Amino acid sequence: MRKEDCFYLGKIVKKYSFKGEVLAKLDTDQPELYESLDAIFLNLRNNLVPFFIEYSQLHKSELLRIKFEDVDEEADADAIMKSELYLPLDLLPKLEGNKFYFHEIIGFTIEDVNHGKVGTIKAINDSTAQSLFEIDRNGIEILIPMNDEFIVKVDRGTKTILVETPEGLIDLYL
Repeated sequence: MRKEDCFYLGKIVKKYSFKGEVLAKLDTDQPELYESLDAIFLNLRNNLVPFFIEYSQLHKSELLRIKFEDVDEEADADAIMKSELYLPLDLLPKLEGNKFYFHEIIGFTIEDVNHGKVGTIKAINDSTAQSLFEIDRNGIEILIPMNDEFIVKVDRGTKTILVETPEGLIDLYL
């Protein structure tokens, strides 16, 4: 399995018991969707390796307590500590309306209510407090905050996102 065919689910953050159980911090608003998985991919030395799950359950709401097959003691758990967890893209729940996954909108066109076509989304910058659309407009980079108040409509059919940005924001770049 290639990383491009998967989505990041979370990371193993600590050991839970001397029987090899671990706790994973999930990067999701709906951790309950991932409570009864059969298998998951762990990123070990930049390779996605499948691990089968004996059982799992939510622990203190945002952590998932996992017992993997063949991880039976503390030393086994130590070997997978801090590993990132991945699942195939086809296991992502489908989103509708103005909700979207970051990977899904790369290549979409951004149109502004007042400015018309702004450009094409080349990336999402989520390393800041507010995630940003990184837009290419004929070689000029334009950054627009991914604020629900700015997003008017997501049209998957035409691969377009209609936004209404505050006056002057796009003009800063032009």
